[in-house]
Amino acid sequence: MNLMANILLNVLIAFLIGSLLFGLQRKVMARIQTRPGPPIIQHLLHTLKFFIKESSFPYTAAMPFYIAIASMLCAIWVSAVIVGPVIEGSLLLFFGIYALQKIVEHNAGSSSGSPYGKLSCVRAVFSAAAEVPLFAVLVIIYLQTQTMVISDIINYQAVNGPLIFTIPLAALMFFVLILSKSPYSPFAITKGKDIVSGYETEHFGVLRGYLMISESIAWYMLLWVFLTVFIGPLGILGYLVGMVAISVLIAFINSITPLLNPNHSIMVQITFAFIGIVGSLVLMLVM
Repeated sequence: MNLMANILLNVLIAFLIGSLLFGLQRKVMARIQTRPGPPIIQHLLHTLKFFIKESSFPYTAAMPFYIAIASMLCAIWVSAVIVGPVIEGSLLLFFGIYALQKIVEHNAGSSSGSPYGKLSCVRAVFSAAAEVPLFAVLVIIYLQTQTMVISDIINYQAVNGPLIFTIPLAALMFFVLILSKSPYSPFAITKGKDIVSGYETEHFGVLRGYLMISESIAWYMLLWVFLTVFIGPLGILGYLVGMVAISVLIAFINSITPLLNPNHSIMVQITFAFIGIVGSLVLMLVM
């Protein structure tokens, strides 16, 4: 299979599986809360629906930046698929892609001119104060494996066993990061119910479709990186089982926890980051 075909196949898989996992989360949350819930394919259907709906643009939007920024978010996560499953490149590149995504979130909100979008973009910057310390997990992974290349980390685990057993607190840090990106998460301050849909509030039609595609791919990629980096080489079935298990666990957490206000959200995540960093370093010195 040539490179372009490999990229297209992995992007399609990421989008489809990510969409279905979002649908599974909503279904599990509904069942826990004694509701029937939507079908598992609902998120996928919503995404496709926006591509046949009429696009509209607010008068307050900063054109053409308003249009370009939504497309950029989709392109950023396609790049993550290339760095991850396609070439198994550096985790530093993945961190750079994630950082770009935070910038795009900010600009997607500010470019619409909506007060909800503007508040969301401020919260996007605010949330980065907690998510960057959580990404200190990369330093812990490097100290343990002496590499940042995903393929080398996979080879290290094939010889020494899964990292989730040797640096469990680092795995917990990355899990909290994944939880923060989940819809209905207690840490989802950029799209809380108090600001409608956050930076997506004024996006309709094709632009909203691009945003939803990027969200599905982002969810798949975060789960893929977690499973690959902390558990090691897995087959197709192993990845599917792992992604479903994590999504169900996060759905359970989301269904029984309230949405935290921005200050509490940041402090809780920073606390997890501090415990993870200090605890991991202590464990590495002891072992």
